[in-house]
Amino acid sequence: MILDLDRFLAAGRPSWSELEERLDRLESDPGHRLGVADVTRLHYLYRRAAADLARFATFSSEPEIRGYLEALVARAYGEVHALRPRGRQIMLWRLLSRSAPRAFRRHLGAFVLAVLATAAGAVFGGAALVLDPAARSVVLPAELAAWPPAERVAWEESVHADLLHGVRTRFSAQLFTHNTQVSIFCLALGITWGAGTLMLLFVNGVILGAVVADYMGAGHGGFLFGWLLPHGAIEIPAILIAGQAGLVLAGALLGRADPLPLRARLRNVTADLGTLVALCAALLAWAGLVEAFLSQYHAPVVPYGLKIAFGAIEAAALAAFLALAGGREP
Repeated sequence: MILDLDRFLAAGRPSWSELEERLDRLESDPGHRLGVADVTRLHYLYRRAAADLARFATFSSEPEIRGYLEALVARAYGEVHALRPRGRQIMLWRLLSRSAPRAFRRHLGAFVLAVLATAAGAVFGGAALVLDPAARSVVLPAELAAWPPAERVAWEESVHADLLHGVRTRFSAQLFTHNTQVSIFCLALGITWGAGTLMLLFVNGVILGAVVADYMGAGHGGFLFGWLLPHGAIEIPAILIAGQAGLVLAGALLGRADPLPLRARLRNVTADLGTLVALCAALLAWAGLVEAFLSQYHAPVVPYGLKIAFGAIEAAALAAFLALAGGREP
């Protein structure tokens, strides 16, 4: 077969250049997701470049062009057949650093409602304990109700040994698993049109308010906040975000002021629900580590002031992240 080189190059170079540009974009942005049209076009350009290489393979007088085509086809083959990693770590980082705070801000009203439900529970729990000390066994978990604050603080501060030596990682994993289960349950209760989610948030608030009132009333505020803040500054917002997700689901089910059918409403919030769950899981993983490696150690081993400052910094950093990260909506 006789090949008209000039004609061959003139016909092939535009598609080769387009393929090279598309490959450059993919390689510079591994997390970039292609639409159906882009995938179809990439596959067409790859097959055309491969066919051109096959036609040009016996043309020994132009080794540079042949080498260029071989490299181009090899790169395209790797993308089309996914021979290289698709940048899952980069995609996860973008999900958490960009998509998550945007999704949070898109549904800020649901988060505020989750905060109000928890705050109402906290006021109720704290007031119940202050006004009726006999309600202690009702509003507090059994392990806290049976252990007066003064006794617990005295014991915790007298034990200087590392009680979690060798099991801190396992303890952290257990905390993460438990808190994640609670968060998923909080989201899933959105299917009750939000009633279950609000009730669970209220009950969590009751316990939190009762614990605060119990320890503050006994004069152990330093111990309380030194114990709760390091992990609670992240764990509590994570539970609230799970509640936010449940209320977003409830809003889609109710569909007030939204003329779209139910299936379309659910489809519109699915991505944001998944993103909020991922954010919640990441926050709980961090909270579990902090609780296992810091929160369980009290004065004089770790000064309360240091632990409280650490928790305050965490809370401020999380607030700034949720308010500012991810930039504006495209």
